Amino acid sequence: MRAPWRVTWAQALAWRMERQLLDPIGSAGAVDVVRRLCGVQAQVPSSADLAVRLRSSSIGPEDVADALADGQLIRTWAMRGTLHLLTARDAGTYLSLIAAGRPWETPAWEKWIGYTPSIVDEVRRVVREALDGTALTREELIATLTARPRLRHLGEPLRESWGTGFKPMAWLGELAFGPGSGSRVTFVSPASSPHWGGMPNPEEAAPAAIGAYLAAYGPASLDRYRRWMGTGRITKRMIVDWFARSPERLATVDVDGEEAFVRAEDLDSLMAARPTRAVRLLGGFDQWVLGAGTDDRHVIPPGRRRDVSRQSGWISPVVVAGGVVRGTWQLERDTVRIAWFAEAGPVPRTALNEEVARVSTIVGHPLCVEVGRAVR
Repeated sequence: MRAPWRVTWAQALAWRMERQLLDPIGSAGAVDVVRRLCGVQAQVPSSADLAVRLRSSSIGPEDVADALADGQLIRTWAMRGTLHLLTARDAGTYLSLIAAGRPWETPAWEKWIGYTPSIVDEVRRVVREALDGTALTREELIATLTARPRLRHLGEPLRESWGTGFKPMAWLGELAFGPGSGSRVTFVSPASSPHWGGMPNPEEAAPAAIGAYLAAYGPASLDRYRRWMGTGRITKRMIVDWFARSPERLATVDVDGEEAFVRAEDLDSLMAARPTRAVRLLGGFDQWVLGAGTDDRHVIPPGRRRDVSRQSGWISPVVVAGGVVRGTWQLERDTVRIAWFAEAGPVPRTALNEEVARVSTIVGHPLCVEVGRAVR
């Protein structure tokens, strides 16, 4: 039986633009923007800051840093194993689901890091004790761990530059990034934040996490949600079970022949949405791309995925028109250089100029724009 509600992808992307504070631009504070987006990827801190500021007319250059300093935001490894800004209140909701897959319980993790279930349990106890009421540098925490005879073998893998060995502790809610100590990072317990919302069990977390995702990135399929979380050991069966926990909150819609989920409370606004002509410049690693996934052909034309998702996991700054990625851009001193996809049709120069002027107010100095064509 087909879903009784039908919309087009043009409608769905326009609705999603509004939900992500891109059309119209919002006026929320930094914490509320991060909450609305279910977190912001923060591998590159400047990109995370830009993603937040591009979505609100009221956020200043220090607002994200201030929210991190007072504990309303935390920076930790989360979805897809990447660093994210998350609200302290909601972080445990997402981390709980990632931890439910216990991705560290694989032969690869045991071979690479030296983790076994009992070793992870001991690391967890030591990290919890070590970070109780204090911040430690990475080396200080490693020294504390390797002082235990059973954990001595972890020294080298924990020093690996990407910090992979610490990720299970982040997913279990025991560790987040703290304030910098010179050029060195520090770790703190997320529970040290007065805003920490705790770690609910996965059964309690699932309806809240799924609802929040669909409120920003719907309509979406189960597989799309699973890809956003990070496939790993989060199985399709787990996702199906989590979605089934709140059937009254969800509705199925037909989007140009594809079935997808939305929150039931969003049906009316989704059905009323009309295609948008808004043009937006979004920075690298933006949630518009990552929330949907770089393989979502409705957001990134299939022949252009490599223009956006580049080597070593680099996600290019993009030009979005009508909800679809129509080009990429880069900032060179005072010039925004746009590579408009050749097949995307006429360049909307007036709209681009207006958007560049808006970005100028965010970066704090005038910008000019140069547009070229990106051929395949």
